[in-house]
Amino acid sequence: MSTHDSATLSAAQAGARFGDFTVVDVRTPGEYAGGHLPGAHNIPLDRIDEAADALKAVAARGNLLIVCASGARSAKGCVRLAGLGIAAATLEGGTGAWTAAGNPVERPTGGRTPWPMDRQVRLAAGSLVVVGFLAGLAWPPAHWLSGLVGAGLVFSGVTNTCGMAALLAKLPHNRPPRDAVSFEETLLKIKETVKEA
Repeated sequence: MSTHDSATLSAAQAGARFGDFTVVDVRTPGEYAGGHLPGAHNIPLDRIDEAADALKAVAARGNLLIVCASGARSAKGCVRLAGLGIAAATLEGGTGAWTAAGNPVERPTGGRTPWPMDRQVRLAAGSLVVVGFLAGLAWPPAHWLSGLVGAGLVFSGVTNTCGMAALLAKLPHNRPPRDAVSFEETLLKIKETVKEA
C-alpha cells in the first residue's frame, strides 16, 4: 500500500494474510477486553492521533490492519491515519465478521463482553426519545428531550462524530479491567515490534 491508500479487507482476505499485519483494535478498552483478534493492540479511536508516531513506524515496516466491532470505527481510523500519511487497511464487518468466519478471538479469563458501542448508543438514544415522548404526555415541555436527542443524532451524522459514544465510553462497563495493558504500555509494545523487525 502506498502512503495514502487504505483498503477494505474481508475476514477471509485478512485471515489468509493475517501474519502480514500489525493489528490495531480501535474499540473502547472494555470492548477490547471482551474479545479481540489475536495479538491486536488496543488504541481507542479517540487516541489514535497520540499513537501516530508509533503507527507510522509500524506502517513503514509492514501492513497495519485497523479493527473495530463492525468496521465503522476502523474505517474512520483509516481515514484519520491516511490524513497523517499512514497507510492502513480496515477489516470489513469488524470482529463480528471475523468470528462469524470461524477465526479465533482472544478473550482474557473472566473477561466480560459489553455490547458494541453502536448498539449502546442506539439503546441510550432510543430510551431517551421514548422517555421524552412519554413524559411529554404528562408535561408537554418534556417533548423537547426527544427533539434534542434527534438533533444530536442529526449532528452526529453530519459531522461523523458521536458525543453520546464518547460519554458512554466513560461508563464502568466500557473501561478496561484493572489488569489490562495501559495505553502507554501498548505504545511501547508497538515500538518494540518495530525494533525487532
